[in-house]
Amino acid sequence: MVLGRGTRLLAGAVIMACLVLVGPSAPVGSVPAAVARDVVPNRVMTWNLCNPCKARSVDRAAEIATYAPQVIGLQEACVRDVERIRADLARHFGLRYHVAYGSVLRNWGRCGGAPWHPGAFGQAILSAAPITDVVTAEYPDGGSEDRGYMAVTTTVGGQLVRVFDTHLAQRRQEAVRAEQTRVLAAAVARHDRVIVLGDFNAVPETPELSEMWALAADADPGCHHAPTSDCEPTTDWQSKFDYLFLRGIVALEHRVQPTPYSDHHLLLADLRLGSVHP
Repeated sequence: MVLGRGTRLLAGAVIMACLVLVGPSAPVGSVPAAVARDVVPNRVMTWNLCNPCKARSVDRAAEIATYAPQVIGLQEACVRDVERIRADLARHFGLRYHVAYGSVLRNWGRCGGAPWHPGAFGQAILSAAPITDVVTAEYPDGGSEDRGYMAVTTTVGGQLVRVFDTHLAQRRQEAVRAEQTRVLAAAVARHDRVIVLGDFNAVPETPELSEMWALAADADPGCHHAPTSDCEPTTDWQSKFDYLFLRGIVALEHRVQPTPYSDHHLLLADLRLGSVHP
């Protein structure tokens, strides 16, 4: 049967509508639906990607594009995966980010490559604005796996700000995390306006986080360094391990968004920045 022009146009419209409605469970090869737009200039986000976890870069990019943060801190990040996410953000959603890496491991089994050229693994910071003054530091004791922090200067809400991204030692290593937090807090304390993103692998009331709480507040207004605080969980096991610490900056609102692509949720905040120099 030969379709008339009007019928063909209607069929094409139906197909396009179906493509737009395709969500994160779309078949391999399709692009998840997300709203492509300019970044939100005062929005920041932290996300532990979960590695190894099975997720397409375009699915991870779609999660980021849904909220279009100005700055994103990633943990458990293979360099090659981040490059693919950046490429998909630009190609499919029109969002372009600069990147800096805080890799602490070169892991062939986790990040691919070859035994003689393993992939780099650690933290990464994406920023819609240029990134300067990159610092990467490995903690003196990483615990069961090398861990560290990175810091950059970039623009959030039209103001220069120092941004840290970290991943502390795994659970049941309290003494190691306490020393890591001491090292991180000493670096953070040098700046008046700071955003600290990351997976601290500890719930808020634990003693090892006390030095960070002394310097900064979490973007979650109900969350404090006390067992009685009301902290929104950021993981699939209903614990708060992920933080968005703010020093010299105020959170206007925050959001925790579960995702099928990691055992850690997306943690986002919209910020108000003053004129204090970072």
